[in-house]
Parts: sequence; structure tokens; C-alpha cells
Amino acid sequence: MAGLLFVISGPSGVGKSTLRKEVMNRCSGLKYSVSCTTRPPRPGEVEGVDYYFVTPEAFEEMKERGEFIEWAKVHGNYYGTPRRPIEEWWREGFDVILEIDVQGALQVKKSCPEGIFIFIAPPSLRALEERLRKRNTDPEDEILLRMTNANLEMAHIKDYNYLVVNDDFEEAVQRLCAIIIAERCRIRER
Repeated sequence: MAGLLFVISGPSGVGKSTLRKEVMNRCSGLKYSVSCTTRPPRPGEVEGVDYYFVTPEAFEEMKERGEFIEWAKVHGNYYGTPRRPIEEWWREGFDVILEIDVQGALQVKKSCPEGIFIFIAPPSLRALEERLRKRNTDPEDEILLRMTNANLEMAHIKDYNYLVVNDDFEEAVQRLCAIIIAERCRIRER
């Protein structure tokens, strides 16, 4: 049986990475697709674990060869999800989890409408801004851009199958695990 596709997205700073990592610790049989980006690595990020860091020229070449299942320009940098590993994992029967921005999720939904789309939302936009500031990774203009984009991204909640509010971390993890378990148990037409 081919694997499932779980797509987790939401505004920058909402906690997608932290949630995804914990869900992968608790739910077996998931493969995480590492995205490519043209942005520089943040402190502590590891090549091939957090992202594949590529030049804008290399990204353009990959895009032209159709190597991405989705790609988008977000906050001035390109991000894209390589197609090949996902297709290989599906053939092997693994479920794949993507952690991508809202633009990318909407692209994936067009090409993989059978995917399970999960929107991670902050408890409030004020709480999201506080999280972005506490990260200490972005200058003020970048934070303002991320908050502007968050307002636009929140309007797309209706395009998702599930909504998980990341107010209480443990509760959010449990809800994500419950979604994965429920989707794995669902009877699907073959």
C-alpha cells in the first residue's frame, strides 16, 4: 500500500519544526522530507537535517528540471521540497510528513489532493510576534514581514483538513499524533 502524505504548515514562528520533531519521535513509520532553501543557515542548523542549503542558481536549475513537488519564494528566499525521496518512500509504503509554508502547501494540494493538510496556528497573532522576537534570529524588518505574511496565511485555514492551535505544546503534539493515527485507520477507496 502506498504511504500517506501529511502536510504541516502555518505561519513562521508557530512551532512547526518543534512539533514535527516530537511527533516523529512518537509516531513510527514517518519519513520527513528535508526541503531546499536559498537562505543562509541559522545557528545550529545542519545541512541535510534541517535544510539543504543551495545557491539561488542551483535552486533555479532544480526548479527548471522539475525536481520539486512544490516551491515558493518566502520572506525573500526560495524554499522547495524535492520530489524524488517522497516518491521512493511512498513506493516503500512509508508515510511522508512535509513541514512547509502555506504557499507550498497550497501547491502540494493541487498536485496531491489526497494529502492530509494540517494548519498549525498560534493562540493569537500577539503570541506569534512574541515567539518571533524571543527567537532572536531575525532583524526587525524581517519580523514585521513575517507578521504581515502571518495575517495573510491565517486566511487559508479553510483550505486545510485539520487545525491545531499550538498554545499548549503537549496538547498540540497529542492532537497531531491523533490525526496521524486516525488517518492511518481510515478506510480508503482503492
